[in-house]
Amino acid sequence: MLDCPHAHGPALLRTVYQRAFAVDDVPSLLRYGRWLPRGRALATFARSTVYQSTGLAAHLGLANLWIAFSGWWPQRGATLETTTFKELEAYAVLGRLARDEQRTLVISSAGNTAAAFARAATELDAPVLIVIPGDAWERLAALVRIGPSVRVVAVDGGQYEDAIALARGLAEEDGYVLEGGVRNVGRRDGMGTAMLEAVEAMGTLPDAYFQGVGSGAGALAAHEAALRLIADGRFGTRLPRLMLSQNAPFTPIHDAWVGRSATLDERSPLVAREQVRRIAASVLSNVAPPYATIGGVRDALAESGGTTYAIANAEVRAAMRMFEDLEGMDVEPAAGVTLASLVRAVRAGEIGPRERILVHVTGGGARRREPVRVEQRPTYVVARDTQGAFPALTELLSA
Repeated sequence: MLDCPHAHGPALLRTVYQRAFAVDDVPSLLRYGRWLPRGRALATFARSTVYQSTGLAAHLGLANLWIAFSGWWPQRGATLETTTFKELEAYAVLGRLARDEQRTLVISSAGNTAAAFARAATELDAPVLIVIPGDAWERLAALVRIGPSVRVVAVDGGQYEDAIALARGLAEEDGYVLEGGVRNVGRRDGMGTAMLEAVEAMGTLPDAYFQGVGSGAGALAAHEAALRLIADGRFGTRLPRLMLSQNAPFTPIHDAWVGRSATLDERSPLVAREQVRRIAASVLSNVAPPYATIGGVRDALAESGGTTYAIANAEVRAAMRMFEDLEGMDVEPAAGVTLASLVRAVRAGEIGPRERILVHVTGGGARRREPVRVEQRPTYVVARDTQGAFPALTELLSA
């Protein structure tokens, strides 16, 4: 289920669990299994880690800075082999599937989600069809040895929005089902385990939460996890302020929030494509994030008293170098967007030196991973101007 069956405006579903936060003695995200939508048995060692910063904290003059690191850093306990937090959502989504589900799950991705689902589905032998922009293939093939249960369609010359459109068409065919992106509660609850890790480590909710966003699913995941923790009653009564950042010049969420717009601002497809082409963090390129949806990004920003930032590429690169110099680990450009917004907030006096700050580094450690050296190719490559041929493509993939 991705949508409410009753007639009303667009809204996100939320899961309802037992009220008390409880942790199981499992060395993975499944330690939070009582707050995950599980439909079938699942086994994984994938997990984020949360630690209190010393180097970056001292540099910024923050006494209580915590890092949620979702990547590959096994020395600290982060074991996401595709090096980003998307693995958290991949295992949660696949674990949500009913035991008797036979259809192939169709997923669209700008890159990181593709790698995460390809790895998880290969490990679990789950049938998955992944649609990506053509330029995302090289990174995917270097990160994951793709098993026979996974098929990949690359849109030659396409961007993320093209992958989304093609995936929607394919999912309408018999034997296929759309994964749903941010509308899938498995995604949000899986990513929300980073906030649960943080509260387990800190003993309380943070005052502010920093993350770079494309769709905003990760920020919504943190917000919803915080709502559940407040309902528990042991970890604080105030929502963490959502401090969300986007990579300029492609900043639809930031533009709408700063302009106090009820909906996303209109921008032509040509303008959007050109802006996306110019950003360093290409994974933050969702052209239709759930901003105005009930329970979406606008609501979460308003409820938490949050703010947004537009971060230039030069700031992204500087923040990436800063983190590696001070904390000792390479990070992804999307995490660089997050870290640059933290620097901006400190300089502007928007966070206090003694506030409890949680920064979600949503990807890192790629340079510590050995690349896959087996030659791999997409199952199928389709040109962007031939997306209308969904039935023929499905027949080919089913052959």
